[in-house]
Amino acid sequence: MLESINPSGTLAWKKLREHYGQMEFVQMQELFAKDPERANKMNIQWEDFLLDYSKNKITEETISLLLELANELNLKDAIQAMYNGGIINATEKRAVLHTALRDLSDNSSVIVNGENVLTEIQETRERIKAFTAKVLDGSYTSYSGKKFTDVINVGIGGSDLGPKMVVHALANYRTELGMHYISNIDDDYLQSVLNKLNPETTLVLIVSKTFTTQETIENAKKIKYWLESSLGKVDLSSHYVGVSVAIEEAMSFGVKRENIYPMWDFVGGRFSLWSAVGISIALAVGYDHFEQLLDGAHTMDKHFKEADFKENLPVLMALLSVWYNNFYGYETEAVVPYSQLLGKLPAHLQQMIMESNGKNKDRNGNPVNYQTGTLIWGEVGVSAQHAFFQLFHQGTKVIPIDFIGFVNPHFKESTNHDILMSNFFGQSEALLKGKIGEEYESDGGPFLSNFREFCGNKPSNTILINKLTPKSLGELIALYEHKTFVQGVIWNIYSFDQFGVEYGKILAKNIQNEIKSKNICEHDSSTAFLLRYFVKNRVVE
Repeated sequence: MLESINPSGTLAWKKLREHYGQMEFVQMQELFAKDPERANKMNIQWEDFLLDYSKNKITEETISLLLELANELNLKDAIQAMYNGGIINATEKRAVLHTALRDLSDNSSVIVNGENVLTEIQETRERIKAFTAKVLDGSYTSYSGKKFTDVINVGIGGSDLGPKMVVHALANYRTELGMHYISNIDDDYLQSVLNKLNPETTLVLIVSKTFTTQETIENAKKIKYWLESSLGKVDLSSHYVGVSVAIEEAMSFGVKRENIYPMWDFVGGRFSLWSAVGISIALAVGYDHFEQLLDGAHTMDKHFKEADFKENLPVLMALLSVWYNNFYGYETEAVVPYSQLLGKLPAHLQQMIMESNGKNKDRNGNPVNYQTGTLIWGEVGVSAQHAFFQLFHQGTKVIPIDFIGFVNPHFKESTNHDILMSNFFGQSEALLKGKIGEEYESDGGPFLSNFREFCGNKPSNTILINKLTPKSLGELIALYEHKTFVQGVIWNIYSFDQFGVEYGKILAKNIQNEIKSKNICEHDSSTAFLLRYFVKNRVVE
């Protein structure tokens, strides 16, 4: 169990409120002018990572007080409790051990309910390794003996977003297998995917903990029908792989027992890409690269567990987020990776962070009297600059930004990469410095110069990584996972349940029956009106 301490009642929180009164209108431009060594002091260099956090509305006193807050809330004990298998997901009476999934050492142990959970994790990894090798070398074949050419991963939420993001990010490490992800229960999209594929050489991964997740199972049924109607009455069991705890249900669907991989209660969906949920990753990039991804995450795990908080990447980033969310009142954070390959990272982080920390009750079950989770959004640069950066520069809202860039491209030809990264540096500099006082004599004069001014003083973090590799990607994802955990500890909430989402699913099931029967039951007037309109106007073939 984690301790329950209201952060707003701590001495450090009170000091931070007083400190905010001194910092509210601070101009970062002045902070840099007063201290030419500011950037040299406010950065962390670790492995192939550089975090420059100097472009934030902070002083060394701010950092000291934030660290004081972390210590007063016993963050160190909370970190140890997670790594040791403590039941820190108290509402569901579960440990939280996604870190154990990427522990590749042979002599480690993590005991939960008297058992070393690493034993089954290691056995599962060996099964994934063997299965991946057989599919890729053609020794595991379709019903007709042909080599598989395509894989469909059917899952939703953490069974889709994380693996899909990783496979997209590691495009330069791809195997010859075509990889396709189906999550939304959208027949139009599903059929557009199936129309491109050969059913005879398509492998289907069905990822559902209970094998009852409606979106996943309904899509799986449609794909099964497509296979059976295309291929006839043949044994298609070799075409199915299941990742689930519901072994009987998976076997009833047609999955062979040896093709069913486990899920564990101590791993939440949004933290599960490191598990058998990541089979699609292993198939898409090869098992060795999948293991490098795990190794990268484990390297970050050790840093998070062992590093002093002042030099701890996840801790520092989380504390800065708390500073802006709870004292400046900035409600959103943008993540802007300057790599097209990381285009799906913001969506994965949205689930990771917003599903985890979107809570309004503290660990005692009382309503919180302070803000918790932040809104996460973003897009790749340079595209983002031509979309929403105008609001960053001249809008009325202040949105802290994480700029993520890479020193070296995957390919040696670097002309475009230099252009890309010049935008990366230029945008963060412009957000800091602003532009005031320039006149445009030949183009509108003083009148137009007024509209071309912007004040700057917009905060950002800069994360520079040597190169986008499986290992560095694992480190980056784990960095944000641990940042999310720290935020939850500071805010005194449970980050590893998601009860709010489940209620809407219950209502949806009831409404499905009403649509089918055309008998609209009691709802609020808006929902009833909408349902009647939908039922009246839909065309059923």
